[in-house]
Amino acid sequence: MALVSIYTVGRLNHPYDHPATREFFEVGYEVFRQASESGHLIEAFSPNGVPFPEVAKGEGLPILTLTVWRNLQSLYRFTYSGQHRQALRDRRKWMEPYQEKHLSYVVWWTDKVKDVSWEEAFKRYNYYIQHGPTPFAFDFKHTFDEKGESCMVK
Repeated sequence: MALVSIYTVGRLNHPYDHPATREFFEVGYEVFRQASESGHLIEAFSPNGVPFPEVAKGEGLPILTLTVWRNLQSLYRFTYSGQHRQALRDRRKWMEPYQEKHLSYVVWWTDKVKDVSWEEAFKRYNYYIQHGPTPFAFDFKHTFDEKGESCMVK
C-alpha cells in the first residue's frame, strides 16, 4: 500500500522571541498533536540541522516540515479541517508572503517510509518548480493517485 508524503516550506515574519512567532509555535504544537492523534500521520521528520533551500531565502526564521500519511484523502482532510484549517487562514500574521513562483508545499507517493528523506523532499520540490505538477510531485489542485492517474481529492 502506497503512502503519501508532504514537504512544506516557509519563513516566519518575526524573530523567534516575537509574540506572533510564539503564537505560531503554540498553534503548531497543537496542530501536530491533533495530527499525531488522528491515526493517519505515519511519520514526522525533524528539520534540525537541515539546510534551508535556496529557493525560499528571506529574512524570517525558516519553517520546514516533512511528514508521511496513510493516504492522500486523510492528508487532504486534515489539512483543510479543524485547527490546521484555521492556521492556514491565519498564516499571514505569522508567515512571510510567498514570492512569485514560490511553492509552499509539494506532495508525492512513496512505498516505504524509509524512502522519504529531506534530500528526496528537496528533489521533489525542485522538480515541481521546474516542471509543474506530475505524478512525481504535485499539489492539492493537481492531484494524482498512486498509479499516476490524475484524480480529484475532497
